[in-house]
Amino acid sequence: MNDETNILDYLNQAELDGIRKFMHGRKTPFLVINLKQIAKNYEELVEKLPYAKVYYAIKANPENEVIKLLFAKGSNFDVATIYEMQQLFDLGIPAERMSYGNTIKKEEDIDFAYKHGIRLFATDSITDVHKLARKAPGSKVFFRILTEGGNADWPLSRKFGGNPDMIYHLIIEAKRLGLVPYGLSFHVGSQQREIGQWDIAISQCKYLFDAVKSSGENIELKLINLGGGFPTNYVKPVQSLDVYAQEITRFLQEDFGDNLPEIIVEPGRSIAGNAGVMVSEVVMVSKKSVLNQYGWVFIDAGKFGGLIETIDESIKYPIYVEGVNSNKGGADFVLAGPTCDSMDILYEDYKYKLPESIKDGDKILILSTGAYTSTYSSVYFNGFPPLPTYIVKDWESCEEVK
Repeated sequence: MNDETNILDYLNQAELDGIRKFMHGRKTPFLVINLKQIAKNYEELVEKLPYAKVYYAIKANPENEVIKLLFAKGSNFDVATIYEMQQLFDLGIPAERMSYGNTIKKEEDIDFAYKHGIRLFATDSITDVHKLARKAPGSKVFFRILTEGGNADWPLSRKFGGNPDMIYHLIIEAKRLGLVPYGLSFHVGSQQREIGQWDIAISQCKYLFDAVKSSGENIELKLINLGGGFPTNYVKPVQSLDVYAQEITRFLQEDFGDNLPEIIVEPGRSIAGNAGVMVSEVVMVSKKSVLNQYGWVFIDAGKFGGLIETIDESIKYPIYVEGVNSNKGGADFVLAGPTCDSMDILYEDYKYKLPESIKDGDKILILSTGAYTSTYSSVYFNGFPPLPTYIVKDWESCEEVK
């Protein structure tokens, strides 16, 4: 683990012992998901933002056991594709608990969603508004505002959303086409560290609420979708959820007073992130030259095996070497994955301090890997299978949930 962190900052001794017992004899790499932590994260979010409806972004971690747990606790779900919808339908989750949150949709997929009962859709373009009018008449629509996503570890700018002036015209057009302009949405970027980004976006929402109300088109928006962006615990420290909730509530009250619109949040990373541990193994330790300052550690999990968010070294996971004498101090290493693609380097500029005694066969624990890992895992690149995932009740017992 690097200088800034310690394994016991993330797992207590009993939890670490449980994981050690679970990983014994299992072929790496694999991911372990802790349902107790999922439940705790969800309950904390509901407690801190009691006025908000939670629509879990299932793309973060779509394991059936995770979804069933959250459904039982009252969560709704943000779905991005008909495949995610079908998964939820197969689990007995009704359409009224879903929002079709992807602004990029085929007309036939809108038709599928509407025929199966979904009535809440996101949009950000005139093309999509016309598709919705044809295939989902009378549905409630919320319009996504473009945000810059500054200071987010994983920004989501440019591809989604529109500037307020365009969104205004989309709202007017949607009403004329028989849709119900219901609200606005935004996403400030995943793992967002600057809480003020919500202030900027909420202010834009207030402007559009007022502009639309005075348009003469008899439109009154009723909902704001705050999106995701709530962080989890990686190497670099973040503010607590309590601070995020207090500040976001203050921003809302400054613009809307005590008469808040309906509020939706779409957490993914903050629900699943710290509920996962990836177990990997050192494949090889090497140097590129005799006098090279840095050694290379190659592990059996890489960018194409679930660690795609290491692109541009955006997400820096806490990493712990299991079974060596010390994880303090040590030497700086470059970390890379096992595939024959030269892009499969995890961290080259940001150096992790690992024990100088690290060797082939040592186990690596990659912490806070519960979100956006297994879902990003490739299908048989170089013949490597998708990342296996195990679901356990808690870390201490590591009792597997079938």
